Amino acid sequence: MNPRKPKTKIVPSTRIQELSESLKAQGKKIVTTNGCFDILHLGHIQYLLQAREMGDVLIVGINSDRTVKLLKGPNRPINPESDRALQLAGLESVDYVTIFDESTPERLLKTIGPSIHVKGGDYTADKLPEKSVVEAGGGSVVCVSHLEGFSTTRLIEKIKPD
Repeated sequence: MNPRKPKTKIVPSTRIQELSESLKAQGKKIVTTNGCFDILHLGHIQYLLQAREMGDVLIVGINSDRTVKLLKGPNRPINPESDRALQLAGLESVDYVTIFDESTPERLLKTIGPSIHVKGGDYTADKLPEKSVVEAGGGSVVCVSHLEGFSTTRLIEKIKPD
């Protein structure tokens, strides 16, 4: 089985600046978010829906496999970056997906220059390294409510045999 790949929604990092400039020229309000999105769960879905409501276009940056390993440990990611990108691209709330290879999204956000950068409520804006980059570009950082009980780590622990 060969799944249909929504190619136009998965944008190489080398083309993200061109895309964001085009969207801005059309008067679109760009919202960004980022994360590993290793095992997609209800918490992610709710968070992405909330982020999408804040603007005209939602661009999701996902950590590369290399950076997920650095951030989460040697047994992660569970799903490779190509699968994670395709899963997110298949969601109606997500307009574009790009993969970045740094441990923080600062360089990506500087390139995109979003109006709003969204993170889950398990973060606080003041502690995000990307806050200064977003604000320097004229944007703001918003932390949305966190759906308790849903996390990739919790799912992995639930699946592991005793």
